[in-house]
Amino acid sequence: MAKPAKKILNAPRRAVTEMIDGLVLASDGRTRRLSGLDAIVKTDLADGRPALLIGGGSGHEPLFHGFVGDNMGDGAACGQFFAAPAPHIIYETAKAVHRGKGILFLYGNYAGDNMNFDIAAEMLVDEGIDVRTVRVADDVSAAPPERSHDRRGIAGDLLMIRIAGAAAATMDSLDEVERVTRKAGGWVRSIGVAISAGSIPETGKPTFELADDEIEVGMGAHGEAGTVRQKLVPADELADQMIGRILDDLPFSAGDEVALLINNLGATTMMEMLVVNRRIREVLGERDIHVHRTDVGTWLTVQEMAGFSITLMKLDDELKRLLDMPCRSVGFSNWEGK
Repeated sequence: MAKPAKKILNAPRRAVTEMIDGLVLASDGRTRRLSGLDAIVKTDLADGRPALLIGGGSGHEPLFHGFVGDNMGDGAACGQFFAAPAPHIIYETAKAVHRGKGILFLYGNYAGDNMNFDIAAEMLVDEGIDVRTVRVADDVSAAPPERSHDRRGIAGDLLMIRIAGAAAATMDSLDEVERVTRKAGGWVRSIGVAISAGSIPETGKPTFELADDEIEVGMGAHGEAGTVRQKLVPADELADQMIGRILDDLPFSAGDEVALLINNLGATTMMEMLVVNRRIREVLGERDIHVHRTDVGTWLTVQEMAGFSITLMKLDDELKRLLDMPCRSVGFSNWEGK
């Protein structure tokens, strides 16, 4: 049996609340906590703009609540560990960020999130507020292409938040913000691999178990089963396997420009991710696919899970412009733009 994971906490049941307080303080006045709620909103909300509300379960930091900031999310509704935020939290956060031009909900495609965000949306629509929903569904391992609406949202969330946030800050209509966000969602693909599990703070128990020589390819952001459990292989072989799944899914074509994101699931070193990046760039070069920008870092975690995910987003001039805009949040900043 695996030993319980060690955590530096006060009380597990207070961890989400205390984490949010620390996150707000780390933003140096750019965000605030909604009174009595596990929710974060920007302190400087421009008048007359469409609003972007993001959110989801805690335990994946800095996703989602770490991505509230300039040209990113206007607010985030936070759930408990690996659990959807409650409808009343989503509703109150949406009301706090609404400035008369409607609200785009952007979050990962999971049953609990879908249900609770939909309930909140219905409450807001009943009050005459225009609400649109885009669900991130980038995980190619979760369902075949003909059932892409059933796919989970994983690290592609970050690229979509950056694009949607820039769109909400520069476009006058909610129609346009929704349009460009849906385009980005149609062009993003991801897959992950784990070599060890994460855990839930209240129990300290791993979300799944692997033998010392095993890996799980295609697992979800909460430790959901992947498509393949196999023996550990060298980095190049694993990178070929993963990027091949992504490239065959859209499909990507010679001459395409892409954004490449390599995400640490919690306990993987930068060294390992850079070794993988080296091989991915070789494969993309062989296919004449051009990388417009690369982000390597920690964006969607599963506590101390060891592993990483690869995300590719196909780009056009509009998506490049939005993705390259300066942005700033505790979890991700691109101060000067590309």
